Amino acid sequence: MWTCLERLRLIVVTGKNHLGESNNMIMVTGAKGQLATLILQALSDRDIPAIGGSRAAGDGQRYLDFDNSTSLDFMGISILVLVSAGYAEDDQVIARHQSVLEAAVRDGVHHVIYTSLTSAGDHLGFALAHRATEKLVKASGLGWTILRNGLYAELFGALLTWTSDGLESAFGDGALSAVARADLATVAAIVASDPASHTGKTYDLVGAPITVKDVADRLGARHQKISLSEYRSQLLHDGTLLPFQPPMLTSIASSIRHGLLSNASPDLEQLLDRPITDALATAAGAVSAMTTSSH
Repeated sequence: MWTCLERLRLIVVTGKNHLGESNNMIMVTGAKGQLATLILQALSDRDIPAIGGSRAAGDGQRYLDFDNSTSLDFMGISILVLVSAGYAEDDQVIARHQSVLEAAVRDGVHHVIYTSLTSAGDHLGFALAHRATEKLVKASGLGWTILRNGLYAELFGALLTWTSDGLESAFGDGALSAVARADLATVAAIVASDPASHTGKTYDLVGAPITVKDVADRLGARHQKISLSEYRSQLLHDGTLLPFQPPMLTSIASSIRHGLLSNASPDLEQLLDRPITDALATAAGAVSAMTTSSH
């Protein structure tokens, strides 16, 4: 195990750390997750050196466990893409992010890019941890950029259920400004490749609004609507969900149903400098993939 002093001496002498990484390196956390994997691929496609950090680190990645502060090693990292570790209760998520930021400051990281939640999502059941983390990021003393990501089009599709009567949901006639995950990954890579141009900026990354009826029409199906009460009951009887997930998912359904997540922003298309990916096709594809895998 290398000590902090040994790593620092190596960087000063060679310009690289003990893994042979350049001192001007990008790290993407949560490297085994879907968003982080796409960010790393987008950086690689641009020939931009980057490494991933994960509890299940593979070749060329660093071991990082947000629940174990002694594992948080950011020596030699200049730009940190902090992919939200939101799969837990708020207090645990915020503590994880605080530990990461403290270690980043300690180890000399220059800029942190945080993947947050769209501005329209303040009322969602998982918004608190995002907004608290944004405050921590801004107070850290690091250069920062906040990417307020819209809900994934893939998630929108995955939350629909096939029944004998068609596509079932509690979303009603409400629309969601959904975003293809790959577009969000591309934006993160663009910002990470030139953080100085995005320092101190918060971007709201949402797409064109889509509804369940739009998805159902694309698939030649009917939209079978259920109430929020029915939906919550289904979630509470789903033995695979953790305790914090039913209220979180119900908050998504209620917000879409009542038109609170159909916000617009030009940020995504401007940063991509190309048309955004068709969220409707992405959501319909997610439904089709889910149906295929179940048979």
